[in-house]
Amino acid sequence: MKPLHQHALNLTRRRFLGTTALTLGAPALQSLLAAETVLPSLPHFAPKAKRVIYMMQTGGPSHVDLFDDKPELRKRRNQDIPESILGGLRLTTMTANQKSKPCLPAAWGGKERGQCGMWVSDLLPHTASIVDDCTFIRSMHGEQINHAPAVAHMMTGHNLPGRPSIGAWLSYGLGASSDNLPSFVVMTSRDQEASCGQFFYDYYWGAGFLPGKYQGVPFRGAGDPVLYLSNPEGMDRGLRRMMLDGLAEMNHHAQQRLGDPEINTRIAQYEMAFKMQASVPELTDLSDEPQSVLDLYGPDVKRKGSYAYNCLMARRLAERGVRYVQLMHAGWDQHGNLPTQLPIQCKDTDQPSAALVKDLKMRGLLDDTLVIWGGEFGRTPFVQGDINNPKAYGRDHHPRAFTMWLAGGGVKKGCIYGSSDDFAYHATENPVHVHDLQATLLHLCGIQHERFSYRHQGLDFRLTGVEPCKVVKGILA
Repeated sequence: MKPLHQHALNLTRRRFLGTTALTLGAPALQSLLAAETVLPSLPHFAPKAKRVIYMMQTGGPSHVDLFDDKPELRKRRNQDIPESILGGLRLTTMTANQKSKPCLPAAWGGKERGQCGMWVSDLLPHTASIVDDCTFIRSMHGEQINHAPAVAHMMTGHNLPGRPSIGAWLSYGLGASSDNLPSFVVMTSRDQEASCGQFFYDYYWGAGFLPGKYQGVPFRGAGDPVLYLSNPEGMDRGLRRMMLDGLAEMNHHAQQRLGDPEINTRIAQYEMAFKMQASVPELTDLSDEPQSVLDLYGPDVKRKGSYAYNCLMARRLAERGVRYVQLMHAGWDQHGNLPTQLPIQCKDTDQPSAALVKDLKMRGLLDDTLVIWGGEFGRTPFVQGDINNPKAYGRDHHPRAFTMWLAGGGVKKGCIYGSSDDFAYHATENPVHVHDLQATLLHLCGIQHERFSYRHQGLDFRLTGVEPCKVVKGILA
């Protein structure tokens, strides 16, 4: 597929035509711009999901403790995990030279839940209550063993910065479905004790080489959700409108002269900012929410910037037509504090995550809203540190088998898909690669991933890369 604007080529034209305009003149410029191809109509087929809410749990939730209990690990507790399982595969520097790698089973109790029989830890009682509305993939896997590359891989399809994020791809391909809110909104939160040192980089929601207007719009957790949302003193809405009209006219002339797509981005952003001055205060006013709904999300729901608050905002954004909402919560990186910090993470995120699914379902929005919950990888089934010191042990990063769950938007209800080996170390039955998940997400939104690309620097780039990947048909309703 060829894009509406080939960014790199436009940059070349801008420089070339801007410096030789007197020689070539307007006719040559118009001829070049007319040669731009038009993005074919999307979606490719009727979508199951009209919108996506991605609850990204950065740091790596422990699949072993939360979703993938293994009797073999309990049997071998404190015994070294067999070398045949480790297989000489790459580990992080934190455990690669650790002399002993004792098996550590789920450190908390749990049981099979719902009619589907999905094992869920006692740390996640609210998630346990929605298992029959969800698909659990217990065979996720990837290659990246460090946080930033792994998050980038999950969010953009590549481990290096500079690629468009999932939300940017969807905004580019499907456009906006709301007139007065961005098509792609991002909200971040972190554990209250700030125990996890992970950073949120802008490229996790960036547009990469796509025009900048497709990047995510971050909503802040303090003050105005968006910077400069309020007009300065002495500036009323009519005066703001007059100023923007004049600015848009100047930018339009510049666009006609230079053909730079980022000028169109600037025009679009100014217009969206003007609309958001009216729409965002209404969006964030919770006075119309019944107390029963606030109680559903838990006691932290009114604290701006909390994970619970962001989950409720995600539902409010979804019902107002925002196509892609990306929640990013940091704190799941328990290397040496698993016994103390994993329960805190679960307490902060369990109730709001389940509440979002329940709330969407009550409003009739879940069937066409795809909800995704998961991290960039899981945690090792062997211990990091001293297994006999309850205050100083944890688990290292583990990308070769981990668990994610999805709900709504065309996925099966009460489905347990794939499995890991007896040590929760390798994805064995029906393995699902990161790119397989991305291909499935696009499919549920009506997009055939192999036909959805953008030409940049002479290459056709896809969210799902060039390696073979597949739609996971076994989880589709």
